[in-house]
Amino acid sequence: MSKSVLVVAAHADDEALGCGGTIARHVAEGDIVHGIFIADGVGSRKDASYEALKTREAAAQKAHSLLGFSSVSYLGFPDNRLDGINLLDIVQSVEGSLQTIMPDVVYTHHYGDLNIDHRVAHQAVMTACRPIPGSSVTEIYTFEIMSSTEWSSPGLSPFLPTCYVNISEYLELKLDALKAYELEMRDMPHSRSIEHLEALARHRGHSVGVSAAEAFMVMRNIR
Repeated sequence: MSKSVLVVAAHADDEALGCGGTIARHVAEGDIVHGIFIADGVGSRKDASYEALKTREAAAQKAHSLLGFSSVSYLGFPDNRLDGINLLDIVQSVEGSLQTIMPDVVYTHHYGDLNIDHRVAHQAVMTACRPIPGSSVTEIYTFEIMSSTEWSSPGLSPFLPTCYVNISEYLELKLDALKAYELEMRDMPHSRSIEHLEALARHRGHSVGVSAAEAFMVMRNIR
């Protein structure tokens, strides 16, 4: 029986960075995958413009087509300023999508990331998906985002994987989706380089005896 899967990310590209291979695997196995992107991703930059936003959205559309998303929503909150928005406003926006999608599985950010939007996204998702009677959500997983998760203050809230998804057959699709975001990627030895993301997938995979994997922390898993 297919599952309804929802990825809630702060910015377009976080989905490919954090769980691109897992998304591709879900789709290949017959699940329906939806995406919600909370912030615009470019508004805080010096070169922010309408054209920059449209370029980011075009890159996202290409990546989402490659990965197999069934639907995508952009909430349009300001980039890197989510801590200045009333959390309730973000929660209610996410809740509106939850009521439509009725996901079984949710992927979102790790709470301890350096990026403030990632932390607020996590809090909004955990609030919107609180385990009240009748909730459709039975599984919640948080992913790691290079240049944020590993750059956070030591000891704040470390990313400690408790679940690994074998993406050996989907690593190339993940890398292709990342290449669609070429303006967001960096040259090695930056941690958000294509080379490092491939090395990370290999490392996570080899840690559990497979060719490539993505790692997650389990927030909820109801059986």
